[in-house]
Amino acid sequence: MDQQRLRIGTRGSALALWQANWVKSQLEETHPNLTVELIIIKTRGDKILDVPLAKVGGKGLFVKELEEAILDGRADLAVHSMKDVPAEFPPGLGLGPVLEREDPRDVLLSINYRNLADLPQGAKVGSSSLRRQSQLLAMRSDLNIIPLRGNVNTRIEKLVNGAFDAIVLAAAGVKRLQMMTHVVEFLDPDQVIPANGQGAVGIEWRLNDRQTADLLQGLNHEETQVCVAAERAFLATLEGGCQVPIAGFAKQEGETLTLKGRVASLDGTRCITESQTGPVSDPVSLGKELAERLLAQGAKEILSELNEAASYS
Repeated sequence: MDQQRLRIGTRGSALALWQANWVKSQLEETHPNLTVELIIIKTRGDKILDVPLAKVGGKGLFVKELEEAILDGRADLAVHSMKDVPAEFPPGLGLGPVLEREDPRDVLLSINYRNLADLPQGAKVGSSSLRRQSQLLAMRSDLNIIPLRGNVNTRIEKLVNGAFDAIVLAAAGVKRLQMMTHVVEFLDPDQVIPANGQGAVGIEWRLNDRQTADLLQGLNHEETQVCVAAERAFLATLEGGCQVPIAGFAKQEGETLTLKGRVASLDGTRCITESQTGPVSDPVSLGKELAERLLAQGAKEILSELNEAASYS
């Protein structure tokens, strides 16, 4: 059989490269005649590091340039953290396999404190996620949440250098990069609901590229794909991105899927939280129905206020 070649578009951060290399190794193991090359592309989100995500556009910041590379033929596919992927894809592109999810929870890292409850009054906690901010403030309104951007290594470095009393990161990235040294607490996903798609890695490709589709067969993890589909439908119905505090997390047990969702105000004083179950066979309807319930209970007002405030900032 002739040698085949496949090009993966990826960001250059340590975590993005870990994810791309993970996909690369699985593909090369399955297809001995395949050579996989990584094409490193800098996205807008990688270039603008001194501004909170909410101020520079949120979702899409880490994928647009990768999508352009697939469309113009520089890359055959892109590997993404699913929590960064917008609900809508450009014409001609779509979501392929979703790989098995790593731990979806958030983790608290600290040098001097044992857990969230141990943090002193007014503690400086680093996070650029409005979802994390609103949920942490709902639990501890005294905390001083300070924007923190950059890759995992950079954020941990700032903690070690004393800029923060604690920082909050996704467990998946910290585990994948084997940087667990300063993790002091895994945050309860019922109290701090993870981001939609957190911990899952997805592959974006050209919908008409049958050759790549054939090569990627077998990579999809069905349970993760189903859970992420429900979470993404929930987020899409709420028209949410990184710039709004929306959380959604699905779990599968047998043929039943349970989705828990939350919309909160930035200061955490208003949190609308609901759970809903449905059949594994229709995750999208489950996500939409839960979103509609939250909207009817007041989430619409919270999101409208946030969008209005964002347009004036």
